[in-house]
Parts: sequence; C-alpha cells; structure tokens
Amino acid sequence: METIQLIGEAILLRPMTKDDVEGIYASCQDERIWTHMSQTLQTKEDVRAYVDQALVNQEAGTEYPFVIILLATNQIVGSTRFFDIATAHKRLELGHTWLHPSVWRTNVNTECKYLLLTYCFEQLQLQRVQIKTGHENTQSQKAIERIGATKEGVLRNHMIRPNGEVRHTVMYSVVQEEWLEVKQHIERLMEVYKK
Repeated sequence: METIQLIGEAILLRPMTKDDVEGIYASCQDERIWTHMSQTLQTKEDVRAYVDQALVNQEAGTEYPFVIILLATNQIVGSTRFFDIATAHKRLELGHTWLHPSVWRTNVNTECKYLLLTYCFEQLQLQRVQIKTGHENTQSQKAIERIGATKEGVLRNHMIRPNGEVRHTVMYSVVQEEWLEVKQHIERLMEVYKK
C-alpha cells in the first residue's frame, strides 16, 4: 500500500512511525482504554514494543497502522489499523482501535470509521471490510452497529485475554453492495455532531 493519510473535519489519520512513541504514551495512560483490549500499554517500553511490532507487520504487508490526531490540538488521541489484509480476496479488517476517553462519544470514532471505510471501498475497491469486538464490550458493539455495519454472528471461545479469560468475538462487516447506503447513513450521523 502507498502512504495513506486521511483528513476529516476533526481528525487526521496518518501512518504510525517510531516518532509517535511519546505521543501514544501520553494518550494511552487511562486504564479505561484497556478494559476490553487484548493488550495493555502501561509503560513507555510497552508503547515502544507496540509501535515496533506494528511497523514490522506493516513491512510484512499484513497490517497498516495509523495514529489518530485531533486537529484542534494536534495531539494523538488514539490508534487504529487495517489488518488481516487479504488482497486476493479484496478484504481487510478495521481494528486494534483505541481512543482516549476524552474523545469517547464524540464525532472522532464516527469520522475515523467514515474515512477508513471510504478509503477501503472507493480507493482500494474492496468487497468486504470486517470489524470485530469482544462479547462483553457492549459500548464497542453499539458504536459498530451505529455506523451501519451488519452483525454476522459470534465466534465462541475465539480468544484468550492476557488475564486468561475466554473472549467470544462478535463479528460485523460492511460489504461493497451496501457501502453507498452505509456511507450516507454515516454522513447523516456526522451532521448531527455539527448541530
């Protein structure tokens, strides 16, 4: 993939780099971020390893990590990525998304998904984009459903969390045939934030 930089009204999505360690570390210190995540970034060393692994995976062509920058402050407020990239099948997954609680329930996540999905369907010409979350993460499930993704089912006993608990995974997708309708729906959601 070429270098991808996506800009909206509230956020900029740009490729993650080694220079982002400090900004990510500053943004990821609220423990609420990691309640339902499969990893926790607590120390600067955790963040450095997180960035290094993301960049190794990018080099291998399996992931494309972004930092999410709030334009109003020019600060990193989270991260997201393309992963499980299957070019031959014209599909990928959006995920590994985390946001600082200061931007929860704002336009940031909605605009982030809008920018990413638009790129996937209109630039990459994908057939399918999938998003998944844990069965206990009802906040994430509501956010995914709110943008118009279709719930496909639950993968039982799908993952084991770092603490040893079993996670069932709730799968969602948007497919190429429904993209225009989903796009218009997300645009209406973003208009609400402007009022």
